[in-house]
Parts: sequence; C-alpha cells; structure tokens
Amino acid sequence: MSQAGGVERRIEELREQIRLHNYHYYVLDAPLIPDAEYDRLFRELQQLEQEHPEFITEDSPTRRVGDQPLPGFEEVRHAVRMLSLENVFSEEELADFDRRVRERLGTDMPVVYTAEPKLDGLAISLRYENGRLVQGATRGDGERGEDVTSNVRTIEAIPLRLLGKQYPALLEVRGEVFMPKAGFEKLNAEARKAGDKTFANPRNAAAGSLRQLDPRLTAKRPLSFYAYGLGETDEAFADSHAAAMQQLRQIGIPVSPELKRLEGIGQCLEYYANILARRDSLPYEIDGVVYKVDSLAQQSRLGFVSRAPRWAVAHKFPAQEELTVVEDIEFQVGRTGAVTPVARLKPVTVAGVTVSNATLHNMDEIERKDVRVGDTVIIRRAGDVIPEVVQVVPDKRPGNATRPELPAHCPVCGSDVLRVEGEAVARCSGGLYCSAQRREGIKHFASRKAMDIEGLGDKLVEQLDENGLIKTVADIYSLKAADIAALDRMGEKSAQNLVKALEKSKSTTLPRFLYALGIREVGEATARSLANHFLTLDAIEQADENALQETPDVGPIVASHIASFFRQEHNIEVLQGLIAAGIHWPAIEKPGQTARPLDGKTFVLTGALSRSRDQIKAQLEALGAKVAGSVSGKTDYVVAGEAAGSKLARAQDLGIDILDEEQLQEMINAVE
Repeated sequence: MSQAGGVERRIEELREQIRLHNYHYYVLDAPLIPDAEYDRLFRELQQLEQEHPEFITEDSPTRRVGDQPLPGFEEVRHAVRMLSLENVFSEEELADFDRRVRERLGTDMPVVYTAEPKLDGLAISLRYENGRLVQGATRGDGERGEDVTSNVRTIEAIPLRLLGKQYPALLEVRGEVFMPKAGFEKLNAEARKAGDKTFANPRNAAAGSLRQLDPRLTAKRPLSFYAYGLGETDEAFADSHAAAMQQLRQIGIPVSPELKRLEGIGQCLEYYANILARRDSLPYEIDGVVYKVDSLAQQSRLGFVSRAPRWAVAHKFPAQEELTVVEDIEFQVGRTGAVTPVARLKPVTVAGVTVSNATLHNMDEIERKDVRVGDTVIIRRAGDVIPEVVQVVPDKRPGNATRPELPAHCPVCGSDVLRVEGEAVARCSGGLYCSAQRREGIKHFASRKAMDIEGLGDKLVEQLDENGLIKTVADIYSLKAADIAALDRMGEKSAQNLVKALEKSKSTTLPRFLYALGIREVGEATARSLANHFLTLDAIEQADENALQETPDVGPIVASHIASFFRQEHNIEVLQGLIAAGIHWPAIEKPGQTARPLDGKTFVLTGALSRSRDQIKAQLEALGAKVAGSVSGKTDYVVAGEAAGSKLARAQDLGIDILDEEQLQEMINAVE
C-alpha cells in the first residue's frame, strides 16, 4: 500500500473511532474512553487532515460538533450555530493562539481577554421571549439539538422569568448545565444503595439527568447552570463579552463568579495557574480555562473556522483520567484488618504524576465494575485522592482476562479472611497479631489525637517491627534507649527523647485511651461518649451490646464492633500489658454527682498556641467546660494566641472575656 493510501486509511479509522465515541458521549452519555484519549484521537485526525487536505470530507468529525439528536426529543434548529472550542495544552500553544489573534487584528498591543473555568457539563441554549423562558435546547451537532425545555424548567438556577426590563425582546443565552461535586457524590451513593447504575463522573450525571424523557426525574437531580455566552438576539446587548455577562447577571442569569477580564497573555497564564491550584477545592468539576477576546467587534472581525470561533480557545488542564492496563490485582491489609484489592497498573501519567497502582475499594466494587486482570481501564486521579479505577473498556478486553478472587487467608499473617454478610469490606481475623495491622495500629495508638507520643513516627514504627522489638502495642513501653539508638537515623539523644515521650504518654485520659485502641468506628466523639457513660474501662469491657447501645450515638453496628473487640482474648492480654506498663488516667465523675469547676462555661481557642489545641481542649473538658469552634453570644471566654484573627475580633465586638495562655493556665490552676 502506498504512503498516501496508508494515511487515508488511518484517517478513516480515526473518523470511525471518533464517531463511535461521539455517539457514546453525546447520545448515550456513557463514554468509552477518558477525555484525554478522545482529545489525542481528535488532534491526530486534525493534524493528518491539515497535512493532507485532499482527504478532508464534509462529514469528518472535525467539521462537526456533536452527534445526532436522541430519538424521543423534538428537534431544535439553532438560529446561531452552537460551536465547540479549539483546545490548547501548553503555554506555547496558547502563545500561538494569541499571536494569530493579534496578527488578524493587525495589532502589536496586548489583547484584552475574558477568562473563566471550563465547566465539565452539558452545553445548553436558553431562549427568552419578552423575558420569559420559552425553550431549552441541547447543542447536538451545533446546528440541530434536542428540545429539553420541560427538563430545563426544573433547574432552580435557571430563571423562568428575567428580572427587571433591561433585556432584548428576544434573547438566547448559551451556558453549561452541570452537577456540583457534592450533589454527584450523593446521587451515586443513593444509586449504590439502591443497587442502580452509578455515573462515571459529574459530566455524565448532568447530561443523563438533563436528557431524561421524564422531567420529574430531572427535577430530583441536583443540577445547576452558568451562562457563558449569547446566541440569537434582536438588538445589541453589550459591546464586550464581560459587559454582556455582567448584564446577564443583573437580569437574573447565573454567571461564573470566577469570570475575569485580563490584559494580554501574561495575565491569562497567571489566571490559569491560579485556577489550576484551586481546581480541587472548587465545588464543581472543571477541565480547563476558556479565554475569549473581550471586544465583540473584534470577535466579529476574527470570525470562525468550520467548527470553532477564532476568538476563543480552551486551555486544558493535565488529564485527570487516562487509559492503562491492569497487570495484576493484589490484596492489602489495613489497620482495621480491611482486606482491600489494589490494581497493579501499567504505569501511566495522570495529572502530572506517574500512577502504577489504583484502589478497587472492595469486592463489591470489583464485581460491579467487572474488573479483571488484563483489562484496559480508565483510571482517575484528582488532587491528593488515591487513584481509582473508574470503569473498564469492554471492547479492549483480551480473551485471557481473569476474574480476581478474594483470598481465603490473610496475605500478611495467614489468618482467615472473613466477609460479614451485608458488609462490602472483607477483614483479616488476625487482629493485633497481624503484622500489617500491628504496624498501623501502633501508628494510630501513637498519633496526636490518641496517646500523642512525640517522636514515634511511621518510619520508626516500621523499623521497630522489622527488628523484632515490638510484637504488640504494649511492647513500646518496654523499649530501652540503647535498642532505639541502634536503629537507622536514631542517635542516643533521639532515643532518650522517645523514652521520655513514652513515659509522658502514660498519663492520659480514658477517652484518648479508648480512641487509641483502634476499635472499628470508635472515633474521638464515640470514645468520649463511652467514657462519660460507663466511667471506667472495666465497665466498658463487661458491657454487652444492649448496654453499649445505651451510650449516646452508639448504634447496633458500633456496639457489635466494641463488644467483639473486648471478647477477643488477645486484645484483653494487650490491654492488661498496657495497664501494667503504667498507663493511667484520672477518674471520671458521674455528671450531676460532683460539680466540676468549669461546668457550663464555653471556651473558644484561636490563633497559634504553644500547646496543641487537643491538649488544651482535653484539659478544659476534664474540668467541665465546653470547647466550641466558633464565637457566639453563648461564649464565655476566648483563648487567643498569636495571629488570632476573626474570632478574636468577633469576641471583642461581643464584649467576651479574652485570655492569653498564661491567664488560662492561672484560671486552671486556681480551680483544680
């Protein structure tokens, strides 16, 4: 085959793949590949057509925007085409875009742009006549979309009637329907609970929700909307994009609060960096930034290419989703004994980081997603979240792909692996004897909110375990300075400091000790409730599940975990070893029997304090005080450290007594 024939064949292959993916993306709302992979296919096709214009056809995906309308909706023809945007992926490509804009405008001066986040949702057109919403339509293929008016009317962010009277008689607003992250998580959680299909990402959730044939279903979905442009109008609306968006806001149309007017490419790059840094903290998903030439007159001069305007571009973020292959599935054991499947992946770069492992959560998730060794999968990494397998690409499954099986025995200690009926998580029954749980259990025991053993960090715990110096958490109190000093990166001084920290930690409180034990689902609040209800460790040990449930906030599941923990003989042996080592705490008086000196007093801590807030909080609560997180009229004292901010100012406004640490300690000394 000639070289030209090979190019033509590759072009046709790319077109067929892109058409298939367009159908799944735009029509079925069930994409087969991540956006980054689609972008690569599309850019390859664009490049080949640019290099070989003789093979360009009018039905090429590069000449279109989306796909055919979904049967079941009435067709809408857009009076003004709804175009897509060209993408850039680097500073150099953005600089080329800016250069082309300035060349076409015939200017060497910086161009004024507007910038806003590129929302990951579904493009929509809203048509208002005399201020009333008369039609909502999807983008479709850019020329024809779907009439989703009934569904659009259920979205509270979209006004059915515009405010005031400063708007054209005919006004078409273009924007994005999206699903906020919190709503997406809640929707999927409810779907999992009901055994229904979950959505891969908020974009699919928004598209699937907006295109329900029953508007009552759409009304139940947490959808929102931001406008980003105009379509058909019967009179001039503004002379710039920024002014048009401001005018839309004034008449009741939501516009992105992140929209900014910028001068030149330098400010655009600063904006991009700022939004990228805040991406994970935004309440909605975005996949880049959109820049538009602000002047509408300049936009008109610049015009369009076949599928996109020359005056706008999308600066895409590094992909948070990528394709890779599952090379193996292994099982890890966590602190609570949870046996978690982990996919070992063919290394791939996601969001700028090389990823070779991804969580599969539990066997239910593996079965629901049907993940097998050998599968090609979409993985996702967002911010500091552990990478996860989003979905399998069925068309790429090899014939020898194998289903993983839950191991019968713990891969670390060999104990039985148990999966309680009704629970998704399987657990090792080895308890504190399992080295995987032992290490993590000791790390938790030593953590700041537990026994607060300064210097006993993760690496040191691992060394102590590797060198056989600890078998249970009680063994840490038998450590000798000489043994510690012999470990890597530990000198005599550090060893002595750790021994002192261990000795100091023996004086604690019953709630801290209970929390430190690492009983499943017993956090700080539950540990405090147990201590205050039962008063002694012996009483908690002897309580059955019914008695445990008399504790505030302790239900049947938590009660069963607590009772099970204290039924295990080896756990009691460890507890006895800890008490024998000298761990102790002050007796807790039954509320109402003996008044405590600070009963009824509310404190708020603010600013940088010399001791940890947890220590101060525990000291105050032991004396009967309540420690709140915010200042109100019910606050009695504010303890202010260095750089105290709004809480201190609020306290001053309310005339609340303000103490520094020295004054607080004097108060405590006086009442103890």
